[in-house]
Amino acid sequence: MQLQETEFERLCEKKSILVANGSFPGPTLWAHQGDTLVVTVVNNGNYGVTIHWHGARQMGNPWHDGPEYVTQCPIQPKQNFTQTVLLDKEEGTLWWHAHSDWSRASVHGALIIYPKPGNEHPYKHDAEQTIILGEWYEKNLTEMVINAMRTGGDVNTSVAYTINGQPGDFYQCSKESTFRMVVDPGKTYLLRITSAIMNEEMFFGIANHTLTLVGMDGAYLEQVNTSYIMIAPGQTMDVLVTTDQEPSRYYMLGSPFVDTQAPTDRTTPSAILHYNGGYQLLHILIYTLPAGQIRIC
Repeated sequence: MQLQETEFERLCEKKSILVANGSFPGPTLWAHQGDTLVVTVVNNGNYGVTIHWHGARQMGNPWHDGPEYVTQCPIQPKQNFTQTVLLDKEEGTLWWHAHSDWSRASVHGALIIYPKPGNEHPYKHDAEQTIILGEWYEKNLTEMVINAMRTGGDVNTSVAYTINGQPGDFYQCSKESTFRMVVDPGKTYLLRITSAIMNEEMFFGIANHTLTLVGMDGAYLEQVNTSYIMIAPGQTMDVLVTTDQEPSRYYMLGSPFVDTQAPTDRTTPSAILHYNGGYQLLHILIYTLPAGQIRIC
């Protein structure tokens, strides 16, 4: 895993951020239940960093778990460190991320754990898609934290939410790069959803489609049908969606949970569920998510 500063263009401007293997979000890793992963992290960035395997129990192996200054020292620039990840009973969707200051906002990716060879997923589906909810920051992430510690103020908030690294149709200079999930009618898809957002719970839903929650944080659940989910920072959810609607294009939307009167809206992140087939598209169908409950004391 190569960590390096890489230039991206979002919201009409170019900016370099620390990422893994040149992509934002970083690469998805796949394994089977009970596997052992061996990952060499090469830090070509400008600051020390560690990598944490979020949700992996790492029984008897805490020194490879990644929290900075807790189980290991940062991997310094131009240095590398080989980590062993011991998977045990985890099965489903986990994720990995940097565990140094605010760097996990840009250094992260999914960790998909399939059943042991010969075993089947308990919930039938035809295909799957990784969905990572994230944020885009205007300032340098490490310098933001240093400045906040120096002044005693808050860390700057992000300027956009993202779905698979893209803000979506409702942000400036973003419509052409909106993430699109192309699907066939009459199929069931497993969405492996991760919230890499730093500090806010997010609602997530798909216009006109029912979501069936079947897993959370690397474990299966008894299925729950819902029109939307609310996912917390660092949480993962496995969700089934069946493409049983009229062939068209449907917005996949996020919205932050709000329980204060402080301004938190940074516009709605969007992606598109795009049905295959020939049809006349009049408009992309949208969905209204809740915003939470404002409590006045």
